[in-house]
Amino acid sequence: MNGAILTSLILGSLAAMVPIALTSIGAVISERAGVVNIGYEGILMLSAFFGAIFAELANNGWIGLLGGALTGIIIGVIHGVITVYLKGDHVIPGIGINLIGYGGVAFGILAYWGTAGQHQVPSSAQIKPLWMNAFGNSLSPMVPITIAIAFIAWWVLFRTPFGLRIRAVGENPEAADALGINVELYRFTSVLIASALAGVAGAYLSVDWLGTVTKTIAAGRGFIALANMVFSGWNPIIALGGAFLFGFFDNFAIYIQNNPWLAGTIPWQFIATLPYVVTLIVVAGIIGRARPPKWDGRPYKRE
Repeated sequence: MNGAILTSLILGSLAAMVPIALTSIGAVISERAGVVNIGYEGILMLSAFFGAIFAELANNGWIGLLGGALTGIIIGVIHGVITVYLKGDHVIPGIGINLIGYGGVAFGILAYWGTAGQHQVPSSAQIKPLWMNAFGNSLSPMVPITIAIAFIAWWVLFRTPFGLRIRAVGENPEAADALGINVELYRFTSVLIASALAGVAGAYLSVDWLGTVTKTIAAGRGFIALANMVFSGWNPIIALGGAFLFGFFDNFAIYIQNNPWLAGTIPWQFIATLPYVVTLIVVAGIIGRARPPKWDGRPYKRE
């Protein structure tokens, strides 16, 4: 493997890493506070759609990312109110978010742009690469930003009073409440942070990495992010490494598909399943070993 191919694979893997990493880091924060959300697939779908709309209206990809974050926050408010303040089940709202995401985006593409199933985002509304080499390989500015977010999230969770309180309300909310910590506020805030990060991840798909909106743009990445969160042991930095691993197999499938010799030797459809096969292997390998926060997914009702 020559240097150009290796560079292409690494840069492509870094690009594919971003949406999984951001969503995983958000999920780590939310579950560290004790709130489960399986609706990240739907958040990715909806934020990719609305992020593209914001980007095109402003003719600016960064505005698209803000639009994606706003979309995620709005969904997070709904999920947070149901799970934190109304003490509802944590899983059912996530299922609803996923169903709305897939159904709403498929309808929205046709209703807003008048095309069925797919819309190409104009290059003027996309985020410009941070760097590009002579072979056409580029590096998105979202790659170093994502890496920085992972380390900041780790530092906040494990080195600051704010992070300590987040972990406290997920491990023992009764003790945290007795110490005067507002359990509901910290849980709700964590949900919003997680949803905002997933919203940025979704918008990144449409206004940066893929440059298009499709009715299946999330392609299971929300569920892969959840598996990666468990794989990481609820640690943002390890989640970053896991996201790169999943991103590598995701990008490798694209590389096989675009390589005429390899495509004739190895069916690219088989390679395309690798991220999902790896997910299954990881989940199977950590079942019974990974320990989530003690109050993860459990509504806290003050006595």
